[in-house]
Amino acid sequence: MSADTRPKELGESGLGEVDEPAFSGLAERHRRELHVHCYRMLGSFEDAEDTVQETFLRAWRRRETFEGRSTFRAWLYRIATNACLDLLAKRRPEPATGGEVLWLQPYPDRLLDELPAADANEPESVAVARETIELAYLVAVQHLAPRPRAVLILRDVLGWPAKDVAELLGDSVNSVNSALQRARAAMREHLPVERQDWSGGAEDSGTRELVRRFTDASVATDVGRLADMLRDDVRCSMPPTPGLTRGRDAVVTGWVEDGFEGMQGLRGVPTSVNRQPAVAFYLWNEREGAYLPLTLDVLRVTGGVITEIVTFHADRFLRLGLPERLAADGTE
Repeated sequence: MSADTRPKELGESGLGEVDEPAFSGLAERHRRELHVHCYRMLGSFEDAEDTVQETFLRAWRRRETFEGRSTFRAWLYRIATNACLDLLAKRRPEPATGGEVLWLQPYPDRLLDELPAADANEPESVAVARETIELAYLVAVQHLAPRPRAVLILRDVLGWPAKDVAELLGDSVNSVNSALQRARAAMREHLPVERQDWSGGAEDSGTRELVRRFTDASVATDVGRLADMLRDDVRCSMPPTPGLTRGRDAVVTGWVEDGFEGMQGLRGVPTSVNRQPAVAFYLWNEREGAYLPLTLDVLRVTGGVITEIVTFHADRFLRLGLPERLAADGTE
């Protein structure tokens, strides 16, 4: 790396003479994007946090191996990717199957807002950044084996050249290109067919109106009104609880059998996670004199109807920055 392209904060001697506080300051600049990268690899917000910490620890211990042939950022991505692969080998020897991911966790939009903004002049990059953080993508990518998963994310999300991915994985360019084609084919089995069939996004005006109607109907426990908002092939899941329900009739039947129509004292707070619309539901607790967290419904919206609902338990509320309770009048 020439002097004019070497990151200024590293100086001419690279990392060898950088003390720990200075090194931490350099690494922290990349924490959020590394966390999102690990989250795409792992599907779990908490596992991603652990892996970023492991990445920084490994980077500090190996700082003298940074030779300046790549940027400091790319060097951290290499370490983070290998840390993810190590964790996957240890905790999840087999990829997900059957269309559900039990370890899936939501990612709050307020933290995604910390990422470097995509270039508005490159609409393809903006679309990729949004779509590859949606739950549909996270679920699909978890069905890939770890190494093809890494290839797909590094090539299609981060835009790394095949030779750099091959070097990271200790493989040939031909093998990387072959793995990428297989990974793309496998992803097509799980993702919506066309880009326009992805979520409408939490900021779309039609989507906001649908979320309002969904919230109102849920608070009223009106199964009929809710059913009218679902597409025939809607899918519902509640990680980490096993089970994936497919089809509007099956979903509605499940709601009825679970006694949803008799539930009283609900409140709903619209929010967004993973760049998707969501509703946080609270249930009245007489003893506490307040509405307490119940569930979070994350919606995928296609053509003005709901095509998927992923429900997360109340233990996610704190991570998402949601209120711990609502007062009797529904305020925080």
